[in-house]
Amino acid sequence: MKKDEKPLQHSKTAPGNRWSTITIQTPEGISFPLTIASPFTRLIALVVDLLCIAVATSAITTILGLARVISWDFAAAASAICAFVIRMGYPIALEWLWRGQTVGKRLVRIQVVDEQGTQLRFSQIFVRNILRVVDMMPIFYMVGGVSCLLTSRGQRIGDIMANTIVVQHPSITDPDLAQVLPDKYNSFKDYPHLAARLRQNASPSEAQIALEALLRRDQLDDEARLDLFSTIKQHMEQHARFPSEVTDGISDERYIRNVVDILFH
Repeated sequence: MKKDEKPLQHSKTAPGNRWSTITIQTPEGISFPLTIASPFTRLIALVVDLLCIAVATSAITTILGLARVISWDFAAAASAICAFVIRMGYPIALEWLWRGQTVGKRLVRIQVVDEQGTQLRFSQIFVRNILRVVDMMPIFYMVGGVSCLLTSRGQRIGDIMANTIVVQHPSITDPDLAQVLPDKYNSFKDYPHLAARLRQNASPSEAQIALEALLRRDQLDDEARLDLFSTIKQHMEQHARFPSEVTDGISDERYIRNVVDILFH
């Protein structure tokens, strides 16, 4: 997010609910609850990811095993280095490419996000995964598991140092878009490559925030309503910027309607 833009939201733990939910709140006072991923759900994702790492490591080791005919020491060293790179690179690469998700996290519908609601940075992904070494101590993530149970937002040591949290995305049924999309024509759909980029980059929580803003727009006074949709628009433009010929003549609220139409259809 650019320095001159105000944050889309900030988060706080829901009172009386320990680490099970947090509330994402816009500057206009509109709140959106998100569920913190439980340690059990994170454990399932971890097991799946460890299996993926094991399969990849086994495949590479088998291929490098052919080098034993040349040198046993070379084959052993190369296998050890590749195993380390895969173990450390797998979560870092996927969480960066998939916006806070790995294969295991996608399977159980959880995602790493910045704890203040801003865009997840590569440095945060790097720090939280490098510190897995600490969280794994003394055996099988004992330190990380205890930290998740004791912290208010279910954070392991890596999450605390990287200022990240892991949230659960429940299955969302298709909303009745007729409430917020009275017009059938969406000019953004004339640019399918940009629409696809928007769907790829926008997270489920961001899509839900945009939808909730439309559904609750009548609860806001005029100034707060304009400010809210302007802020969400600036945030969505970071994911995909549509050409000026289709954005200059529409309001920020109309812009978000088009975005929601793309994300939920």
